[in-house]
Amino acid sequence: MIENESGEDYLETVLRLLSAGGDVHAVDVARRLGVSKPAVTKAMRILKQKGYVAIADNHIHLTPEGEEYARAVYEKHRMLTEFLIKLGVGEAAAEADACRMEHLLSEETLSAIRAYNQKN
Repeated sequence: MIENESGEDYLETVLRLLSAGGDVHAVDVARRLGVSKPAVTKAMRILKQKGYVAIADNHIHLTPEGEEYARAVYEKHRMLTEFLIKLGVGEAAAEADACRMEHLLSEETLSAIRAYNQKN
């Protein structure tokens, strides 16, 4: 379990970059998140200690546990973005708000949003 939002954001970003294809480096994560490369290096060290990432030849990889965690966070993000868009929120705002909300909602609320999205 990750104790802070930024750790989840880093995992989600690595997953999204890997899904886009190619190798993932700290500089790629830094650009995507708008943070410094040293901040990414520090975060990756912590995520590596927790068993969520592996780093080989400066390439960042998700461990099976890291990939599972990142996919769960990303699924929340997509579900919330879809929900907000259905409510009439613009895509950019929905994307930004979902990024903040994904860390805070209870499972009960997420289940209700999931059910709403499936019906509508």
